[in-house]
Amino acid sequence: MAKPRVLLLATGGTISMQVDPERGGAVPRLSGREILDFIPGVQEVARVEVREFGRLPGPHVTIERMWEMRAAVLAALDEGYDGVVVTHGTDTIEETAYLLDRSIASGHPVVITGAMRNSSELSWDGPANLMAAIEVAAAPEAGGRGTMVVMDDEIVQGAEVVKTHTEAAGTFRSPNWGPLGVTDKGRVLFYRESRRKPPLTPSAPATPVDLVKIVAGADSRLLEASLQSGAQGIVLEALGRGNVPPEVMPGMQRWADAGRPMVITSRSLRGRVLDTYAYPGGGHMLREMGAILADHMTGQQARIELMLAIGVHGQDLGAIREVIEAGRYEH
Repeated sequence: MAKPRVLLLATGGTISMQVDPERGGAVPRLSGREILDFIPGVQEVARVEVREFGRLPGPHVTIERMWEMRAAVLAALDEGYDGVVVTHGTDTIEETAYLLDRSIASGHPVVITGAMRNSSELSWDGPANLMAAIEVAAAPEAGGRGTMVVMDDEIVQGAEVVKTHTEAAGTFRSPNWGPLGVTDKGRVLFYRESRRKPPLTPSAPATPVDLVKIVAGADSRLLEASLQSGAQGIVLEALGRGNVPPEVMPGMQRWADAGRPMVITSRSLRGRVLDTYAYPGGGHMLREMGAILADHMTGQQARIELMLAIGVHGQDLGAIREVIEAGRYEH
């Protein structure tokens, strides 16, 4: 029986980096093919072909480049690949993973991986992570699960993944639901179903959409600057259950008067926002003003969600609310 056909889309990140003594730190150097050559026996798992997308550090990955990655992934799936693996800088993996998971409807798996250590370090984790990602992309059980992140032998849903530590292994987690499964000595084991909403497939994400973190004593200045500079939407990473200081509300009212979408998330790592509190600045009052509550999403996830939703529905606030506040998931 023929091995599954998997495309490796190499986009750079720490997995491709080596220390450059003249520049004083690690920079992207290795091609996808060179990284693949560090993995003995990979062709026993799948027929892997490599396509070079670029050698980008994570912070250089813009929304436009994420959308170009999406186009490259869709092209590969249209060409008949059984799965796609994307190597990516870990600083922005969670945003690319969210965008791909929410906007690609294919039944074939898309797997993103990277490394927390570069190839000049003794503890370089790139080859092992890449091998595990290829195993998942080649596994029949991965079909229908959308985009996943595979690092440190754990499989995490793309729309749930959060980078929880700046440097340590095991940083990529689904704080609310845990991993989908694991890779173990060449086996791919899934332990729960994927939570997936119907995909959002605009011609392009709407930009700019801003993200503002709310802190004690915050006021309206950043909200007003965002509105005046032409942002198409804004996400407020609010306090606790989804609340803001009263001084933030005048800026929110100006957003509401302008008819542009405001989305509320929490700066807490776990839990959902809800319109529990009715005091000035409480979530109940914010929702009555027209704010949209983003359930369990992090601020960075909600920003991508809002970009996709505006891309599909324009400034139709009712349709955007229906997308973001939808509580029913397909399994």
